[in-house]
Amino acid sequence: MRPFKLASVLLALLVLSFAAQARKPYVEIERRLTPQQLQEVGLSEEQLAKLNRMLRDADASEGTAPGVAAAAPAEAATNDAGPQVGAGAPRERSPGAGQFIGLNDEPIKSRLKHDVAGWEPGTVFELENGQQWKVLKGRMSLKKPIPKPEIVVVPGVAGRWFLQVDEDMPKARVYRID
Repeated sequence: MRPFKLASVLLALLVLSFAAQARKPYVEIERRLTPQQLQEVGLSEEQLAKLNRMLRDADASEGTAPGVAAAAPAEAATNDAGPQVGAGAPRERSPGAGQFIGLNDEPIKSRLKHDVAGWEPGTVFELENGQQWKVLKGRMSLKKPIPKPEIVVVPGVAGRWFLQVDEDMPKARVYRID
């Protein structure tokens, strides 16, 4: 009777170890979020593909040895220029600077090609530098139009961008469309 108990315990441990190693396949972000949620995030197709690849690689490295998993992100930070989120992302970053997406991006200063009388979701702003930004959130109606104002597109956390017409006015949350 004793060998039977030992064999059943070993069999149970073997089955549990296989179950622990079995993983669900990675599900891409596009399938996890609704189209409206994806639009709110404002990532381009290239950015979504890169984020999916990074998350898939991180998911796959969970099963590797601890030293290998820790070395992969450090190597990616030194070999890659870091995540290039948004239009004003700097071309080069120091190692480790890309750890927090959006926190190291520089504001974009330009002038609008047109007058501004206000904005609401869907309004497109064309900058003299050629960039086009579309309002995602925020609404403002001005008493009188401002002729071709200087603006600043300010980075926020997680790749969000905000268009500032005047520092005393509320900012509009925008995403780049060109």
